[in-house]
Amino acid sequence: MTRDVLDGIDDNADRIRALGPVNEALGRLDDRTVEALRETGVMHMLQPEEFGGIETHPGDFAEAVLEIARLDGSTGWVAGSVGVPPWALASADRRLRDEVWEADPDVWIASAHPPSGVLLPVDGGYRLSGEWRAVAAIDHCAWAVVGARVVGSGGTEGLGYSLVPRADLLVIEESWDAIGLIGTGSKSIAIDDVFVPGHRLLNHNSIVDGTQAGRAGLRNPIYHIPLSTIAPLGITAAVIGMAEGALAHHTQTADPEGPVAEQAAAEIRASRLALLDTLTASFNQVLDGPIDAGMRARARRDQIAAARRAVRAIDEIVGNSGVDALRRTSPVQRLWRDAHVGLAAVVAESKAVSP
Repeated sequence: MTRDVLDGIDDNADRIRALGPVNEALGRLDDRTVEALRETGVMHMLQPEEFGGIETHPGDFAEAVLEIARLDGSTGWVAGSVGVPPWALASADRRLRDEVWEADPDVWIASAHPPSGVLLPVDGGYRLSGEWRAVAAIDHCAWAVVGARVVGSGGTEGLGYSLVPRADLLVIEESWDAIGLIGTGSKSIAIDDVFVPGHRLLNHNSIVDGTQAGRAGLRNPIYHIPLSTIAPLGITAAVIGMAEGALAHHTQTADPEGPVAEQAAAEIRASRLALLDTLTASFNQVLDGPIDAGMRARARRDQIAAARRAVRAIDEIVGNSGVDALRRTSPVQRLWRDAHVGLAAVVAESKAVSP
């Protein structure tokens, strides 16, 4: 099934690449790009088989996102962001899984992990209010996972992630004005005193440390890896994929065996290997029991370091490509801008989901 996804990416490569400038002009993914992503199957890779997913190794998901981001940074970013919530939903209350996936197994779910909202306990659930920034592809998502602080008495204080239907939130138009990843349509959203049933809430600590999957009865080890490792995985892979895409364009117009290309290729390859190696180590540790705090810290450190390394490689490529790489028609300058904004978001996401 993973091979089918990679084949689907290859089949749609020309379309995804050609629509990159269109996505940027729109300030969100073009509907044809969304259709292409759906056809690849990448959004199903971390979704349970029981609910129409592929349930594959997260490393395969990262590889798929890398390949998409090589073609267009914004499209790869959306794949890496929207592809993760199905993994989190797999550990949710059975009622919530049925509610979301029985209605539509192909549904897209956005995510905003920073605890920018407040959950007030009431009978049967919570009242939720807050505002979250930079929510990728929200225009194309029917649900959103949002982080919030639970307030109240009786030991209810803490953090939680609520799944909220699109009808219960306000998308703030014209709120996405970054210099890169423009095509992701990462707009702000607001929720004003909306009732959240208790079964739509995930406990922060248990999903961050990976114990929620055991409570939900999930046996596949991929769901026992902590959220703090999985949440930044796709977007980190996207940044590395952007670097690979910039390198590919550079070698088409410059000396492919020159020192700049060779050094950049080595740095980008090292970034990819570091990302996947840490994920493999996390997966192997899960097989022996819960992942400890040391491994969670290593994963966050290595993911951020891999993204930084890839961005430095793009800087070298751009700095040695002449002015042509910085023309507005050049895909290199778009990937360069996308990667810098992506790096900042990777750092922010890693902090948001840390224990």
